Amino acid sequence: MTRINTNIQSLYAQQGLATSQMALNTSLQRLSTGLRINSGADDPAGLVASQGLKSEMSGITQAINNSQQANNVIATADGALGEVSSLLQTIVGLTDQAANSGAMSADEIAANQLQVDSAIQTITRISDTTEFDGQHLIDGSLDYLTSGLNTTAVQALQISQADLGTQTSMPVQVDVLTSARTANLEFVGSSIAKSVTLQVQGADGTTSLSFVSGTKASAIAFAVNTNSDATGVVAKMNNTGNATSGISFQSVGYGSADYVSVTAQSGTFATVNALGQAETRATGVDAIATINGQKVVGDGLELKLNTSALNLDMTLNANFGAGKTAFAITGGGAMFQLGPQVSSNQQVSVGIQSVAADKLGDENIGFLSDISTGGSASLVSGNAAQASKIVQEAIQQVADLSGRLGAFQTDTLDTNVTSLNVALENVTSSESSIADTDFAAETAALSRAQILVQAGTSVLSTANSTPQTVLKLLA
Repeated sequence: MTRINTNIQSLYAQQGLATSQMALNTSLQRLSTGLRINSGADDPAGLVASQGLKSEMSGITQAINNSQQANNVIATADGALGEVSSLLQTIVGLTDQAANSGAMSADEIAANQLQVDSAIQTITRISDTTEFDGQHLIDGSLDYLTSGLNTTAVQALQISQADLGTQTSMPVQVDVLTSARTANLEFVGSSIAKSVTLQVQGADGTTSLSFVSGTKASAIAFAVNTNSDATGVVAKMNNTGNATSGISFQSVGYGSADYVSVTAQSGTFATVNALGQAETRATGVDAIATINGQKVVGDGLELKLNTSALNLDMTLNANFGAGKTAFAITGGGAMFQLGPQVSSNQQVSVGIQSVAADKLGDENIGFLSDISTGGSASLVSGNAAQASKIVQEAIQQVADLSGRLGAFQTDTLDTNVTSLNVALENVTSSESSIADTDFAAETAALSRAQILVQAGTSVLSTANSTPQTVLKLLA
C-alpha cells in the first residue's frame, strides 16, 4: 500500500536518527570533558555518590595540610628547645668550672657568672620570641590552664594532653591511697660502745665512715650529713631533746628507687626498720593513687597518667600524705584539627610549657633564674653545687619536653599524614570509578553512534525519496 500524506518510513528513520544523534552527543560530551557524569540526568545516584566522595576528598586534603602545618609548628618549637638545651650545656660547663675554686680566682668566677647571666637572658629571650605565624610557642601561651589546684597537695603539675571534647573544662579527681615515703633505718642509742667503720649507701653513692668508741649519735649524724650530697642519705636525731633516742638514716628521695643501707665493715652497729626489726637496708615506698578513676602507681612522689583523654605528670607535696584533692582543666593547649571532619575525636591537643628561666627547675632545688647574679644559687656566691642541681633539672625538663614533642610528631602527625594519604588515594579512586569517563568504552560507543548516525541519515534520505515512486503511477 502506497501513501504520500504520511511517510511512516521517514518517521521511523527520524526517530532512529534522533536516538543515534543523542548517543553521539553524549559520547562527544563525555570524551571532551573526561567525565561520565556531566549532569544529574546522566546518573542521579552516581552524582549523589560522587559529590559525597568529592566532599570527603576535600576534607582529607585539608586534613593533610593541617597535619603538615602542625608538624611545622612543632618542629619550630623543637628547634628552639634545641638552642635552649645548648645554652644549658654551656651553663653546665661554666658551673663546673666555677666549682674548681682552688684553681679559679674570684675574677675568673665573676667572668663565668657574666657568661651564665648572658646565657640565662638568651634562654628567656628565646622563650619569649619563638613564634609561628604570630603564635608564641614556648612562653607558656600553649600550656593548659587550671583552676582550684591545691598547692599544699600538689607541688608540681605538668599537663601534656587533655581532651575536653565539647566541654569547657575537665574535672580531675586525685585520691592518694598510699603516700610516698622515704627509706628509713634507725639506730637507737646515744653513742656507740665500740669502734666501728660504717658503709653508708644510698641511691646516689656510697661512703665509709669510721668512729671510735663513745662517739655520740649526734656526731655520727653530722658525719653522714656531710656526705649526703654524695650518698643521698641524711641522718636526723629521733628526738633532739633526748640524746638517748638515737638517729634515723633516711633517703633524700622518696619511693622504691631510693634506699638506705648502713652496714658495719668492722665492729658492730645495730639498725632497725620502722617495725623495730633488725635490718641493714630499707627501701622507700611509692605513692599509689587514682586519677579520675584510673589507678596509678607512682615513682616516689611523682604520679603519671597517660590515657586517650588525659596525659599529665604530677608531683605530690611530701607533707600531703593520703587523701583527696581535685582541680579542673579549664582550657589552653594547642589544638590541631587532624581529621576531615570537625569533631572532638578528630582533633588532638598538646600542651607546651614555658622554658623561661623562672620556669625551669622546681621549688625544691630552685629555678634557673636563681643562678643569675644576685640569685640564691649564683656562682659568685659560692653555690656552684646548688647551681649544678638546678641546671641538671632544667636540662631534664627541656629534654623531656623536646622528646614529647618529637614523639607527637612521629607517632601522631607523621602517621596521620600517611594514613590520610592512603585514605585520599582510595577515596579518589572510588570517585573516579563513578564519575570519570572510561575512554576505551566511550570511544567504542562514539564509533557506534557515528555509524548509526550515518546509517540513519542514509535511511532517512531513502525514506524521503520513496513517495516519489507515486509519480510513475500517474504517468
